[in-house]
Amino acid sequence: MSKVIEGLKYSESHEWVKVEGNVAFIGVSDFAQKEMGDITYVDMPEEGDDVLAGEEFGALESVKAASDLISPVSGTVVLVNAALEDAPEAINEDAYANWIIKVEMSLPSELDKLMDAAAYKAFIGE
Repeated sequence: MSKVIEGLKYSESHEWVKVEGNVAFIGVSDFAQKEMGDITYVDMPEEGDDVLAGEEFGALESVKAASDLISPVSGTVVLVNAALEDAPEAINEDAYANWIIKVEMSLPSELDKLMDAAAYKAFIGE
């Protein structure tokens, strides 16, 4: 079974969002990292870039596949997790401790379109 954390929001493309004020921490779910296998590279935007909900903001590459990262919210990237450049496998070790980007949200109401933990568990069939 995949770990799903209460209090986070989840997208159908398997990203999670942790909200602190107007800032969204965005990462990929435990389910997603298990499906991908050993992650070998994380492609991230630059700080200051704008992201749009439902649009690609980067990609994960693993020994099995490459997968686009889709932003669950719109806003401006205020920080990227540079540690993942040297240690992308940290996402496999703990998908929820290793966020990918922090975004200052321009439309916090977009969070209402995301799933809570119970809905996400049902979505992934667990």
